[in-house]
Amino acid sequence: MSETLVVNEIYLSLQGESTLAGLPCVFVRLTACNLRCSYCDTAYAFTEGRKIAVSDVTQRVHELASGFDSTTQRLNDSTTQRLPLVELTGGEPLLQPNCLPLMKHLCDEGFTVLIETNGAHDISKIDPRVRIIMDLKCPSSGEESRNRWENIQHLKSFDEVKFVIGTIEDYEWSKRVLAERELAAKSAVLFSWVAPLSEAQRDKSLKTPPPDHTPLTRRDLAERIIADKLPVRFQVQMHKVIWTPDARGV
Repeated sequence: MSETLVVNEIYLSLQGESTLAGLPCVFVRLTACNLRCSYCDTAYAFTEGRKIAVSDVTQRVHELASGFDSTTQRLNDSTTQRLPLVELTGGEPLLQPNCLPLMKHLCDEGFTVLIETNGAHDISKIDPRVRIIMDLKCPSSGEESRNRWENIQHLKSFDEVKFVIGTIEDYEWSKRVLAERELAAKSAVLFSWVAPLSEAQRDKSLKTPPPDHTPLTRRDLAERIIADKLPVRFQVQMHKVIWTPDARGV
């Protein structure tokens, strides 16, 4: 493969989000994003990165996966796959078309491949073996208008839809979308709490949450999910519990 990608970082850690949280995972973080969500904690990936051949990215994944070659794990849908997982994240991976052949190649090699995508790009061209974790942007993100609603029809049963929720208004919006779009019948649904940003993470390009919104704590979010009996998975970012919230490469 002679194609290239602009890559921010590649590292081995634990999957910190999704229904596969806690499993070893190689992360390939690609550079650039077309959104500026108010809570974004990876603004450094907007511009930082270097051009790398797709073949070299694959080689680095194999290097980090060394030692796991004979290790398998039964996943949530009862399939058994090798570890570590491999996740493309960003930034926004789908801004770089060469992420598609990379994911296909990694699937061909037997990896369980995930992609974190912001929901503003067409997911229909992604290899059907890839597990898609797709955001639906809530109002406080400042990017609600960028949701590509037609993507919902392309979701597979083992894909996941993520709502990142920071305010009561976000929660009510998410609850309404969950019901109206019958999302729980299509795939797993994650309600993820917005962790506060450190001062160093507050990039000046990020959108500002609406002033009339009411913030809610992670306990508030959990208790509302329980009270409303929602068919969703409450989620916190596990890596921020283990390491410092603004640590990179974890």
